[in-house]
Amino acid sequence: MHTTTLGDGLVTSALGFGAMAVTHVYGGTDDAAALAVLNAAVDDGVTLIDTADVYGEPEPGAPGPAGTNERLVARLLADRRAEVTLATKFGITGDPDRPTRGDAAYVRQACDASLRRLGTDVIDLWYLHRRDPSVPVEETVGAMAELVAAGKVRHLGLSEVTAPELRAAVAVHPIAAVQSEWSLWSRDVEAHVVPACAELGVGFVPYSPLGRGFLTGTLTREQVASDVRGGTARMGDNWDANQRALDVVSSVADRLGATNAQVALAWLFAAGGRAGVATVPIPGTRSVTRLAENAASVDLVLDTDAVTALDSVAGLVSGTRNIVSDPAWISSGRE
Repeated sequence: MHTTTLGDGLVTSALGFGAMAVTHVYGGTDDAAALAVLNAAVDDGVTLIDTADVYGEPEPGAPGPAGTNERLVARLLADRRAEVTLATKFGITGDPDRPTRGDAAYVRQACDASLRRLGTDVIDLWYLHRRDPSVPVEETVGAMAELVAAGKVRHLGLSEVTAPELRAAVAVHPIAAVQSEWSLWSRDVEAHVVPACAELGVGFVPYSPLGRGFLTGTLTREQVASDVRGGTARMGDNWDANQRALDVVSSVADRLGATNAQVALAWLFAAGGRAGVATVPIPGTRSVTRLAENAASVDLVLDTDAVTALDSVAGLVSGTRNIVSDPAWISSGRE
């Protein structure tokens, strides 16, 4: 596994692991299987483990973010903390009356709660998961910076921010990474956010780099119908139409003797290089075999014909990337 230096001098593995996948979002899994995948990721040299306080199945009657994914990751950290670059997020409250919070009191509360659940005394990379529209981003980042000064957090990140929001944040404290959806079929961040990252020396951590599994070519319509993906525009009404995009990825993979997932991840590494941005994708999986497959992508080099073909994928896609009805939930809805 290679390493990459994101912003603010944060060194991680070139590929990370999205731990959301080992909880209930895309179908159930048991803790033993989830821990086996997490340990296999670290065995493969994947040091960046990405979670969030809101990930996981909420405990009955418990207020606030679920916290169950963080508790699962804590079981990995109990034995292997020194091998992990720990990333988690806060800001999505789990409260329908106020879905996001970024006020200073909540920032402090959320950090302490995550530290308790994770069983550690410091978070390596702490993201604002979604900004609170009622609180200036400078205020939220200022409160986060106080926790860096207190030694509870090492580096700060932002998720789904616009370029102006990123610039405002960087004026308060260095930002190591922006996390947003970026993939062969989700390229809106290239218009403003990725160039701002390049300008400011901020790394980029693409989530859903495999299109929530669609780009791998391994899913069926029946599989996604039973989870949140079946309700999205791309995997719901436009499932058939988007097979055109998938066919391009499969064709390139077949020619190169690689898998769709490896091709999609290799394209992201190349896209980050073209944009001048350190890029660390965080695919998630519940399969140790798929994990090893993804890890091999760091050594796949795409030729010019492959890049040209893959660049065309986004133009073939029907439906937006947003998984909720609120357009402002993702950065492109506020640009």
